[in-house]
Amino acid sequence: MTKRVVSVWLPLLATERLRLSRVAPPDDVPFATAVPGNVRRVVAVNGSARRVGVKPGMSVADALAVVPTLVLAPADEAADRVLVGRLADWCSHYTPWVAADCWTRGFGLWLDITGCAHLFGGEAPLLDHLKARLHRLGFSARAGLADTPGAAWAWARFGARDRPCLPEKGQRDALAPLPVAALRLGPEAVATLSSLGLRRIGELYGLPRAGLAARFGREVAHRLDQALGHEAEPISPRRPLPCHGVHAAFAEPIARSEDVAEAVRRLLERLCRQLEEDRLGLRRLEVMVFRVDASSTAIAIGTSRPSRDPCHLFRLLGEDLPALDAGFGIELMRLSAREVAPLSPEQTTLAAGAPASHADDFARLLDSLGNRLGFERVMRVVPQESHVPERAVRHISAAAAIPPVAWPARRRPVRLFAHPEPVEAVAPVPDLPPVLFRWRNQAHRVVRADGAERIAGEWWRHVAPERDYYVVEDETGRRFWLFREGLYGAGTPPRWYLHGVFP
Repeated sequence: MTKRVVSVWLPLLATERLRLSRVAPPDDVPFATAVPGNVRRVVAVNGSARRVGVKPGMSVADALAVVPTLVLAPADEAADRVLVGRLADWCSHYTPWVAADCWTRGFGLWLDITGCAHLFGGEAPLLDHLKARLHRLGFSARAGLADTPGAAWAWARFGARDRPCLPEKGQRDALAPLPVAALRLGPEAVATLSSLGLRRIGELYGLPRAGLAARFGREVAHRLDQALGHEAEPISPRRPLPCHGVHAAFAEPIARSEDVAEAVRRLLERLCRQLEEDRLGLRRLEVMVFRVDASSTAIAIGTSRPSRDPCHLFRLLGEDLPALDAGFGIELMRLSAREVAPLSPEQTTLAAGAPASHADDFARLLDSLGNRLGFERVMRVVPQESHVPERAVRHISAAAAIPPVAWPARRRPVRLFAHPEPVEAVAPVPDLPPVLFRWRNQAHRVVRADGAERIAGEWWRHVAPERDYYVVEDETGRRFWLFREGLYGAGTPPRWYLHGVFP
């Protein structure tokens, strides 16, 4: 399948943004934005200013000499970039492969519509639909469609307006009569080419690439090869492409909370059927809505383990659904599986209404707590390969995958102290368990004991004395995990510590 790319040019975006925010005057009044400096320069102009001769790049003094009544406002490139990003998200109605085009000489959009045009009746109807929607939002737009981003960019700005779609593999003939500025060259390169009599792209076709590179550097040959398709020019989408997703475009915008919830529920069922076919479960879900005013918003949930239960996922979304403010109406909704994991089919019981397993109940509890409090605040304890007890476990997020490490078969206390607490102990024989120990100013007489279990520190860490662990039980039935650090007769007397308690 031949790659097909759309370039959308927004020539008046900066001034139209100010007009829509009621900062700029009406369209019939010459208006421009400028940047401060020693010599103030015009950055963007509206249609009225352009028609009377004011152009971007002119000094403000020259522009006022041409149009004394020119209205000026400070330029805000950051706000313009934010708006282009919003429009790029809004254009994902047509394809998920959308990127913002914030070149130094204007703003625009890239859309890779390969395999998507048939959903809108063809390439020309897709472009007509896109431009009409942008016009309704208040933006002037021109579009070009070609096999390469460079050819589409050139055709959108310098091509025939009545023929926005170049035929497949037709960029060479179509670009030949266009000016060399259509190759996205800098002003210096365009001026140098013009001084040499090279004003049209077609005049560069017969020139050797080595000569072009020696005279102009790599820029001219590089841009020419990109436009003709001899050199790849990938487009990075603004948002990561989801591995699975579903969407719904509404014939009439929806605004009622009940309609939004019903749309989410139906899309969830479709998404879960897709995941079931691929034997996958969802770990992170994003719901994004696109409003009629080109704004968008999104909510996201996560799961502690893979899930494709639409009822459970819908319950997790329930608290966040009111955050999907419909505004003036939602025209498109998309559900994206941002993270998935393998999930094989499970055998269910034949009895109707059989209760869920304890594992399912626990996973749903973790999901509810994690989405309400944040999964970074809900932790689980997992084993870690180490014989030293305080390093044998670690905390991970409840949403993280459980590592394939089994819990040790040796007895360990349910409550393990982060730092062993020193105790005073009395042992009749050095290698036997204590018969009495004092912990937190309370004496405990030992009636039963088991051990010793000797544990040495890891050799790659600092040298630490060996430990002899004992499980002891006092006369009240409480059980403790004590250890003696060091050996008798080794110079330094051994010390006793309490490391944990059993239930």
